[in-house]
Amino acid sequence: MRVQKSFQDHGGIGTLYLVATPIGNLEDMTFRALRVLREADWIAAEDTRHTRKLLAHFEITGKPLISYHEHNKQTSGPEIIRLLRSGSSVALVSDAGLPAISDPGADLVKLAIEDNIPVVPVPGANAALSALIMSGMPTDRFTFAGFLPRDKKGLEQALRSLRSVEGTIILYEAPHRLRKTLAALIEAWGDRPAVIVRELTKKHEEAVRGTLRECLDHFTEQEPLGEFCLLVSSPGETKEEAGPWWSLLSIREHVKAYEERGCDRKEAMKRTASDREIPRRTVYQAYLDEERKNGGEEEE
Repeated sequence: MRVQKSFQDHGGIGTLYLVATPIGNLEDMTFRALRVLREADWIAAEDTRHTRKLLAHFEITGKPLISYHEHNKQTSGPEIIRLLRSGSSVALVSDAGLPAISDPGADLVKLAIEDNIPVVPVPGANAALSALIMSGMPTDRFTFAGFLPRDKKGLEQALRSLRSVEGTIILYEAPHRLRKTLAALIEAWGDRPAVIVRELTKKHEEAVRGTLRECLDHFTEQEPLGEFCLLVSSPGETKEEAGPWWSLLSIREHVKAYEERGCDRKEAMKRTASDREIPRRTVYQAYLDEERKNGGEEEE
């Protein structure tokens, strides 16, 4: 067990400060964040060009920057730890909001803790919580899932694990993937209440409130622009029967629904089995039984 005393002398070891920066509106920069950036020996930045502009705006000059991002963290991380161990203080910033939230900064925090280096948060703006408090959805219990996996298998697994989560679910999404993600949510979870928030703290800040399908219809007509937070209700909050879109369908109806979407019989049965987490042969047999009961012809 380790106990960190954040503000005591650490015997010549530096401190890693996690400094929040504005997510759009520069007025959200805190006095403490500015002081820490001025006093830190080094600033570790996701994009040094972006951070230099921020520092220039607040007249912070002559501060050495070190690049730390997803593509160089394996080499840059140990170098930052070396600086900290030598007694230098390092302020870590992301391009916007809190570092280490859906951000490689989380890996640097782990390295620092493993090396007994104190880690101190300097709170400020955060997109997920800002979206939550303006959404009108329950705030007493929520799950932040960040960006969903891009690959099909990973996405299906993630949505399956989140399907029965109680409380508000918060996601991040890029504009070019918003429609695809909304369609995937509807397919996996059904048409739940949702709020889509974009461009937080900026001039075009907007919240679209409705159901997932209504939100998808809206952004089918309107081009998605900006950075998005998606907030989706838990099953208990939906006015429909809790469960995914297929929960009230028989297995045969479930398969037919996929066929109507363009899948062949084999693929439709495969997806049905995946949705219900049952063997494909069970789907096949149940389908045949329902076909016989309904007077249909058996199909291989």
